[in-house]
Amino acid sequence: MEYALAVADAPEAVPGGTGLLLLHPSIGETDRIDTDFFKTDTDRFLVVSTRTTAREVEQKLEHYAVDESRAEVLDTISVERGYSRRGSDHLHYVAAPDDLGTIVEKVGAFLERTEGKRRLSVDSLTEMAYYADLDRTYDAAEQMLALLEEHDAVGLFHLSKEVHDEAAIDRFRRLFDGVVDLDTDGTVGYGSS
Repeated sequence: MEYALAVADAPEAVPGGTGLLLLHPSIGETDRIDTDFFKTDTDRFLVVSTRTTAREVEQKLEHYAVDESRAEVLDTISVERGYSRRGSDHLHYVAAPDDLGTIVEKVGAFLERTEGKRRLSVDSLTEMAYYADLDRTYDAAEQMLALLEEHDAVGLFHLSKEVHDEAAIDRFRRLFDGVVDLDTDGTVGYGSS
């Protein structure tokens, strides 16, 4: 299955199983890239949010006019912060952002129960590494990429290039099929890993 991409300089389409790394500055405006990724050629998508609450993700989708009926959100921070939360068909919760095993499990469950063209956004690997550690985060990313390949889906994984050293960035870069590089001035580049 082919998936259209609406990302500057990226190929027009990528095959199912493709994982893309979104490298961005700490204060970079990633919302536009994320929401363009969802709007194009998608039946269902899952946002794994380790940075913002489910409510904030829903507000972002509404602001960028993304069809929320196709969305599911996995919120990993509300429980730990003590916010009120109510699960539903499209809202799921994990006890803490360092519960990487459950996050991977929930990604797999989403891919098992949905059909058609599915997309995954992990926002962000940097936050996962902050709460867990870099090695565990790398392993979780590797497992999620294997799930994308198994289920013919595609994913976009956020990583801050200002937080991690070059060795860590290169290690993650090699794991992915392509790299979307967002600069501080908003310029977007694309390259293979």
